[in-house]
Order: sequence, then C-alpha cells, then structure tokens
Amino acid sequence: METEVKKKNEMWEWSKALLIAFGLAAIIRFFLFTPIVVDGESMMPTLEDGDRMIVNKIGYSVGEPDRFDIIVFHAPEKKDYIKRIIGLPGDHIAYEDDQLYINGEAIEEPYLDVYKQGITGTLTEDFDLVDVTGENTIPEGTIFVMGDNRRASKDSRHIGLVSTDEVIGDTSFVFWPLAEAGIVK
Repeated sequence: METEVKKKNEMWEWSKALLIAFGLAAIIRFFLFTPIVVDGESMMPTLEDGDRMIVNKIGYSVGEPDRFDIIVFHAPEKKDYIKRIIGLPGDHIAYEDDQLYINGEAIEEPYLDVYKQGITGTLTEDFDLVDVTGENTIPEGTIFVMGDNRRASKDSRHIGLVSTDEVIGDTSFVFWPLAEAGIVK
C-alpha cells in the first residue's frame, strides 16, 4: 500500500515538473525568444538561405531600434521578413553611385564589402527616399529596411516603410548550421 502511494506521489511530482517545464518553454518561446529560418537570398552574404536564428523579442520592448540592426518583421504579404535597418525616424535616405547617404552624410556599410567584390556595376541602384516612399524624411513610428543582397531584396524600396509595431525583434545569432553558428554583424 505504501509503495502504491509512493508511486502516485512520484507520478504527481513528475507531472508537475513536466507541466512547469512546458509552461516555461512556452513563455520563453512566445514572449522572449523564438527561432526563425532564413528564407531566401535577400540577406546574402551575411545570412544564407536556410540559416536558423534566434529572434530576441524583448529588445525593442525596453529599447529603440538601432541603425544596421538585423530585424524580423511582419511584411505586408503575411510573411515574416529578415532585413537590416538603414533609416530611423527623422532620417533622409539616398543612394548615389553605390554610396549610402543619410541626412546628406556618406555612411560606410562594411557588411557589403564582400558582396561588392566581383560584381559588374553597382550593388545598390540610385534612389532617393522621396522617390521611393513619397516622404522627405522617415516619419515617427516607422523605419526604412533593406536586405544586404540589394539586387535581390524585396525591402522598403518595394514594400514601403515598416511600422515599428510590425517588428517582432532583432536577431544576430545563427545557431544552425553548426559550421555557421555565431554572432553576425
């Protein structure tokens, strides 16, 4: 009889431990961090198609987006996109002769240097924020995003400005494939 009670207590303890573990996993998954798979080539060479990453969902709850952060957001096509923040509220963005200008100042993009090698012509075609979005500066509550593979990226040049309410979080850690695991810039 005592053994039967002991087995029931042990079963109850295991059940509680499993419920707590699943509850914590769900909280972490839905509110703090979530995995995502890179789909497509728009962020090459920084990110490869099929890379698996961790998205930090709490970063922008306590802070503001930073220029050049890699973020995940809900795109108009009912799909999540991974892109790099180029412009913040109040910025004027322009490209001329493959050079990024923010508020008239030339800005370096070292993460594109590898991709610019061996291509013919420019990586990023000339454009001005006004021509792309109709805005002279990026309004509050929105950001301008671009993929690193500028020739094959559907980004703010095509879908317009991204509302900060649509941003899921930032990502900078690839966990799979193991050969590529680590922090990306």
